[in-house]
Amino acid sequence: MGMCPIPSSWSATTPRLLLLHHLFLISLVSDMEDAHHWPMVERRGTHLWASGRPFIIHGFNTYWLMSFAADQATRPRVTAEAGLNVCRTWAFNDGGHRALQTAPFHYDEEVFQALDFVISEARRHNMRLILSLCNNWEDYGGKAQYVRWGKEAGLDLTSEDDFFSDTTIKSYYKAFVQAVVTRINTTTNEAYKDDPTILAWELINEPRCPSDPSGDTLQAWIEEMASYVKSIDPMHLLEIGIEGFYGPSTPELFPVNPDEYSAHAGTDFVRDHQAPGIDLASVHVYSDTWLPHSIEENHLQFVNIWMQKHIDDAANLLGMPIGVGEFGVSVKDGKFGSEFREAFMKTVYGIFLSSWKGGALGGGCLLWQLFSEGAEHMDDGYAVIFAKSPSTLSLLANHSRSLES
Repeated sequence: MGMCPIPSSWSATTPRLLLLHHLFLISLVSDMEDAHHWPMVERRGTHLWASGRPFIIHGFNTYWLMSFAADQATRPRVTAEAGLNVCRTWAFNDGGHRALQTAPFHYDEEVFQALDFVISEARRHNMRLILSLCNNWEDYGGKAQYVRWGKEAGLDLTSEDDFFSDTTIKSYYKAFVQAVVTRINTTTNEAYKDDPTILAWELINEPRCPSDPSGDTLQAWIEEMASYVKSIDPMHLLEIGIEGFYGPSTPELFPVNPDEYSAHAGTDFVRDHQAPGIDLASVHVYSDTWLPHSIEENHLQFVNIWMQKHIDDAANLLGMPIGVGEFGVSVKDGKFGSEFREAFMKTVYGIFLSSWKGGALGGGCLLWQLFSEGAEHMDDGYAVIFAKSPSTLSLLANHSRSLES
């Protein structure tokens, strides 16, 4: 999903960062393990487990936590309480303002300490994190920044997709991954790779490689990088971060895709997840942008088919749990309102809940995205602001109770 860029400056009036008391007030699924016993979340076949019982992801995205925590004016706002049990956020910022990776092999210690702080606060509030390591899109640098760095070093690169194939560019990415995964948290004095607060690493947000629609280039990259991450950190779960488009390995499933282009984006849901080392099947759900001209009923019908097919394939073909890493509806342009957004959310939650209750597989869903009141300048149209959305609050609470029952 495209995102708002980081503001070029911060002040004390910058709105309060996510982990807020509105969420804490909801009766949501949460680990609630003993404070002195915080086990890793592990995969057992098609389910996630922690503390000897199933672990269900009931979470949200707020990608800019590290960026806010990097500034002294906004850092205190990270400490508010939260109730949801998993947050997906960026563990990268490549080049540009307040970059974590200022250049290949060079990292900003102050920003790294901000990430330390985010992880320690998540632990303190009994929350797990999914940490994404790169972006397919230009927001926060992404593969385009890696390619720019390569060109500046004299490499003969012609496309952003060279990120997935050029040996030198891949060495940049591996070095960054190693720096993050082996980082010793300055707040907790614990290595990231040993910290159970981290539920999973994500290789890259929404990778696409349209220059090779066969999917071979991205597949080779996934296999190489999954192996590399697991060689450094065999304990944590690993996911890819793909949107879930069906590719050339399953042409019979092309009709499930939202459009003709999706089958040629260089990704392949089934084949990509067969790469050794991948633990959690990732899929995103954005019918509002994928089906821009459809009526609301058609959107919900698409979501039903899209969700159910990916759940079935994760369970029966891949044998792994599924993580709906992003789902949401934009109300920015007025095409859709909050009522439809809630119907959309109920559909996503309902399909997952039915599958989980039936024992088929575990995993869970992460809403894109949750904000506190006053953070509107970061809103990409998808933000749910609880102070303005009490019915959405009730919806999440109901889903929590359904997961607990």
